[in-house]
Amino acid sequence: MSKIKIIDYPEAEGRLKEIYDELIKKRGKLAGIHKAQSLRPESIVRHIDLYMEIMFSRSELSRADREMMAVLVSIANGCEYCKLHHLEALRHYWRNEEKINAFLSDYEEAGLSNLQVELCRFAEHLTLFPGHHAKDDFSEKLKESGVSDSGILDAVLVVSYFNFVNRIVLGTGVEADVDEIKGYKY
Repeated sequence: MSKIKIIDYPEAEGRLKEIYDELIKKRGKLAGIHKAQSLRPESIVRHIDLYMEIMFSRSELSRADREMMAVLVSIANGCEYCKLHHLEALRHYWRNEEKINAFLSDYEEAGLSNLQVELCRFAEHLTLFPGHHAKDDFSEKLKESGVSDSGILDAVLVVSYFNFVNRIVLGTGVEADVDEIKGYKY
């Protein structure tokens, strides 16, 4: 249950309705995170622009790797909504439920590539210990795994974005809805 007023689709008017209609057209449905921002419709537009840039733009990090980091950050923050949403996307890319379960149990022992393990370590540490991250240089391990400075920036952006979004979800009280997480266009 939302902690603030939200405007659901049937009540939406004007610019908010236009934004909702565009999201449904492009993504297949409307997400709770978008409705949580309904009192500031243009924030939804800017949010989607940022999301698309970070998660879908060209990068040496695969879409699956970015979704994997999104899930890990969301678990670390206790954000069930984002965890479930991006776990569904990860399922779409990995298409391997055994690997998903192993990842959720212990990513270090899940049979991931060295790069994926290092991305997980990087995401987890930057989320849980941001003040120590500058001293504990996890980017060196990424470089040793073949990631360029641009790829490291992409990893930082993914981690930062999901820490931001997790806080929107947790702060506004967006709840996970099993019916909502399925059926998005990837």
